[in-house]
Amino acid sequence: MLLKELSALASPLSQGQVDKLKQFTSELSSVQLAWVSGYLAASASQGQTAGAPVAETSAAQTVTILYGSQTGNGRGVAQALAAKAQAQGYAVNLTSMGEYNVRQLKQETVLLLVVSTHGEGEAPDDAIELHKFLASKRAPKLDNLHYSVLALGDSSYEFFCQTGKDFDARLSALGAKALLPLVECDVDYEDAAAQWQDSVVEAAKPHIQTSGASVTAIGATAVVGESQYTKQNPYSAEVLVSQKITGRDSDRDVRHVEIDLGESGLSYQVGDALGVWFSNNEALVDEVINGLGLGADENVTVSKESYSLKAALTDKKELTQLYPGLVKSWAELSGNAELAAICEDKEQTRQFILANQLADLIAAYPAKVSATQLVDMLRPLTPRLYSIASSQAEVESEVHLTVALVEDERQGHARFGGASHFLASAEEGQQVNVYVEPNNHFRLPENPETPVIMVGPGTGVAPFRAFMQQRAADGVSGNSWLFFGNPHFEQDFLYQVEWQQYLKNGDLSRLDVAFSRDQAHKVYVQHRIAEQAQALWQWLQDGAHVYICGDAERMAKDVHQALVNIAVEQGGLSADDAEAYFETLRSEKRYQKDVY
Repeated sequence: MLLKELSALASPLSQGQVDKLKQFTSELSSVQLAWVSGYLAASASQGQTAGAPVAETSAAQTVTILYGSQTGNGRGVAQALAAKAQAQGYAVNLTSMGEYNVRQLKQETVLLLVVSTHGEGEAPDDAIELHKFLASKRAPKLDNLHYSVLALGDSSYEFFCQTGKDFDARLSALGAKALLPLVECDVDYEDAAAQWQDSVVEAAKPHIQTSGASVTAIGATAVVGESQYTKQNPYSAEVLVSQKITGRDSDRDVRHVEIDLGESGLSYQVGDALGVWFSNNEALVDEVINGLGLGADENVTVSKESYSLKAALTDKKELTQLYPGLVKSWAELSGNAELAAICEDKEQTRQFILANQLADLIAAYPAKVSATQLVDMLRPLTPRLYSIASSQAEVESEVHLTVALVEDERQGHARFGGASHFLASAEEGQQVNVYVEPNNHFRLPENPETPVIMVGPGTGVAPFRAFMQQRAADGVSGNSWLFFGNPHFEQDFLYQVEWQQYLKNGDLSRLDVAFSRDQAHKVYVQHRIAEQAQALWQWLQDGAHVYICGDAERMAKDVHQALVNIAVEQGGLSADDAEAYFETLRSEKRYQKDVY
């Protein structure tokens, strides 16, 4: 009760910090609360931050490190930077941009930012507020600020590192001085990021008073109870089930995958993702090696370690996704004018990348390439993230996924997505390296009685299975509405029996389905949303939270437009005011998306 009253008052804490405080204190007994209260009071009287040494730390001695991260890479880079800065004796304030109080910005003297770009040049969820603030008229002059930006991106996309470029340009326009020029990193970011970390720590030295500075971070560099298993140190789990859940005549293969986390102690919240490391398919590896006339046992070096070519291509290098730099290098090696022309046009290059894999490139544009040249050109293998489809309140030490097998046929050859084929082919007992990637921007409401509207066509329904398991375990009934869509009722109704059971039990209030090809005209989830405009608007007026999961390119945009139309038609808002309404819902965490 006290925390609710405090959060309603003007507070120096950000909303994210208030949320963390609530979560932490909710786990304490009255005796523990009393101890913490006394400790914090004593710390404040000594003019120190809780957890820091007694030496006083001024703002001028603090390096603030902010990260905006959609998949966890930015957070990892920022945490490594914080460790290096602390080793130099700097006091460090490390936090997500989503938890940063923008009013603090004008007090900063050294600000280091690590930010990724999401989708088509968009800021990641936790960076949206700061991005908007810096671009607004409310942004202060920052003449006393020294800063540096590391931008993470994927050169396969047109707006490469756009969010980082935006932050760099805006900070400069507000009068801040760059410690280093903007650093743009592609998918294989590790080496460039490490070099930037070392350089920026050195560049910050003249602006930091290290005498008496704390070597303990001000703010959380790690989540309390954070697992020892990470992207860099995954847990070797066991596959329990990989079962097809679409019908025999479906044109898609969707798998329900269950993985045993054993004694790892790995925990997750509903809304989180599971990072899955995979091995490339052996037949694909052999096709690449044979297509180039290379030897599987040739020695190559990857990250200063020696491997056979086959081992490197199986577990260390990306074979199923091309990128512009590789296509350009291949055009030069092959001397092919057609491929060179494709490389001159960004859109043609993008379409080529989407339609081809490395094996297709080798077959269509022959080139003489050594084993070393090949591995040096290829990007490192990266794990794939899957929305978790279970709640530990129900499945305990297991984690469930809903995986669509990515498959296509090109020039008579079957082509598959690397991770989806690995999981679809997994047999019972097979080992798979995994880690949990938290998603704090896709969470159930704090108040369990708050209505929830869930829009999840196809495999986008995965996190909502987790939501419903959690709500059922918590004894929450009603106030939940699911929109689901797929091509055919008989073939593609994922988890049909479970949804019907939730409806029967009263755990799920409403279920609207759109089976696009079961009638002459195509019907999608956005059409069902439009049909329920009046009821849906009433749910929103009653405080409902809206969640969208699935395809970002079309579905999420179409659903958003359908919601905006409802605000116009039912709420009497102008188109601009309707957009502003949903922007407000987003900032209040009432409109959340997990799209890809």
